[in-house]
Order: sequence, then C-alpha cells, then structure tokens
Amino acid sequence: MPYFTALPPSTPSTSSCKIVQDRHDLEGIIGGRDDLSSEVPVTFKKLINDPFDVVDEALDGFVYAHSSLIALHEPRVVVRRSPAGSKVGIVVGGGSGHEPAFGGYVGLGMADAAACGNIFASPPPNVILSAIRAANHGHGVLMAYGNYAGDVMNFGLAAQLAAAEGIEVREVRVSDDVASAPKGEESKRRGIAGDIIVFKCAGAAAEGGRPLAEVERIARDANDWTRSMGVALSACEVPGSGRPTFELPDDQMEIGMGVHGEPGIKRGPLRPADEVAGVLVDTILADVESLRGDVALLVNGLGATAYVDQHILFRAARRALEARGLNVVRGYVGEFITSLEMAGASVTVTFLHDELLALLDAPASAPAFRN
Repeated sequence: MPYFTALPPSTPSTSSCKIVQDRHDLEGIIGGRDDLSSEVPVTFKKLINDPFDVVDEALDGFVYAHSSLIALHEPRVVVRRSPAGSKVGIVVGGGSGHEPAFGGYVGLGMADAAACGNIFASPPPNVILSAIRAANHGHGVLMAYGNYAGDVMNFGLAAQLAAAEGIEVREVRVSDDVASAPKGEESKRRGIAGDIIVFKCAGAAAEGGRPLAEVERIARDANDWTRSMGVALSACEVPGSGRPTFELPDDQMEIGMGVHGEPGIKRGPLRPADEVAGVLVDTILADVESLRGDVALLVNGLGATAYVDQHILFRAARRALEARGLNVVRGYVGEFITSLEMAGASVTVTFLHDELLALLDAPASAPAFRN
C-alpha cells in the first residue's frame, strides 16, 4: 500500500483562507475591532497587537534589528542602509508572512530594495515603483519575484510605470516548485525557496558590475537550474482570520503544498525524515533531464519546524542525492522563506556550473544571507 494518497485537483481540506487586504476585510472576518478578544476563536497563539498593524510593526522591528544594513525608504519598501554605487539595481518582493523574505535579502551582493505586501498578498504597483526608484542607479533595474498571479500583475504594472519615467526594467519570475505544474509547463510553476538562489546569483552579478542583460540572463539561468519540493506538517493562521489556512490531521503530512497553503500532490501518514527526503529528492531529480555532478542543497524551514528537524532533513536529502551520483558542494539550512507558523520544510536543489557556483560564493551581507 502506498504511503501517500494523491490529491484531486481541488480538495476542501486545502481551501485558502481570506487574505486580509485592508481594515474592511479584517473587520469582515472578525466582526469589528470590539470583537478582537472575545469573538475570534484562538487556534494559534500570537504575540501581536492589532492584526491590521502586523505587517508595518513587523517591518519596523525587522529594520530596527538590522539597522546597520537596511532602512525603510517609505512604508513597505526596505532599502540598503548605504546605497550602492553605479550598478544595475535589484528589486525583490512579495507578500509578507514569509519572513525573512523579502526585506532580509536587501544588502551588499543581493538586492537594493524590497517591496513588501500584506500577509500573503502582492505589494501594490505604487510600492513596487517606489522600490524601483530607490534601486535605480542609472543602469537599469532587474526585478525578481515569485511566479504568482498577483505579483505578475503588480510587478508588471510597476515596470510599465517605471518605463514611462525612463527607467529600464527587466523581470524574472522564479518558478522552482516542481509540485505546482508538470514538466513542460514550467512557466506555470510557483516560486518558493528557489527565490533565494536567484536573488543571490542576480545580486552578485549586479554587484560585480555586469550590465542589465547579463544580470537578467544569470537570474534566468539560476532559475532554470533550480528545483524545489516541500512538505507541510501543519497549517498557519493569517492574523485576524481566526482559522487555519487549511486542515491537516495531526498524523498526516502533505507533499507539495505551497507556502500559502496551495494544494499539494500527495497526502499520507507522517513518515521518517529519510523517507520524506527520498520522496522530495526523487521528485526533483525526475524533473531534470541532464543531471550535473555538483549541486547546491538548501533546506528551508517553513516557520515552526525545529532546526534539529531541518538538519536531519538536510542529512537525509544529502545522502539521497549522493546515492544518486550527485555531489553536494554547497549547503544551506535555515528559515529562508517561511509561511508564518506553518510546520514543514522544503528541499531545493540547484544544479551548478562554474559561473553559478562563483556567484553563490561571492560576498554578501544582508540580514538573512551572508557570505
């Protein structure tokens, strides 16, 4: 009997929660500010104040904690504390709730600015445009972001607005999640922890003085050679919603679930880390036609998975890759792109050549990534 049961294209257990976009949405969920403490069922304990203020207060705290590296250019736009010199600008961004993404990847050798949206929601075009302006040093701007409909629309609109101001902007949509679309439809895939590999390589190329077309090429190459696969063990809760983003029995796990609770591809009993790593690695490798000998391996915790567990998963994934003839020459373990307090992790494999390896090894100094 198989350990996992394949999920149908849509399943009630993975229906997404309502995203809190503004105070009207929030009050529609919880019935008004007077009901915050008495009417909302408590499913997850959180150290917050007003749910509507979560994003801005968290950004303030994040910038305060890393004030030697980053600053708030304006609300929802994180920039380098010391602006870069003459080079291609790098803008990253997406919804909040994935901390340390995206402000954590602003700094030397990485991004110049990050545009931050509401919880699990794309930043609006005006915020992205502000980030583009802040990152522009006269040599064009590359935007790198996850391949989600809201981000595609809003970053695209911001690029058009920037072009009207005379700023040349290129876009790269990260699409590393092999669970989100089949082989041959890579352009439909979501971006998850592979974001970090693309941000790092593009940032290093820009810091090294390469022109915009070269930085774009490198970002696309990093994306093309990066694959990820995740496993969820429990849900998270959007502040103020009063309910989990999806339901998953305590003794179950779901393979392939997205960082916003998007449906995965398999559900079954919780299994040992070695078996889970084998499933994730085998699925990743089956998606690549030409396997290169050297790889980078990144294990990403989703928010509520202990570092002990993350390192056990890394050990298992490394052994699985080596058993299949691949050589893990770079390793990264930690929380790179989370999903609030979701339990689970993802495995990312980047198939390396000399240029990508050199870019990964280039100096970087950002709150969430340093070389």
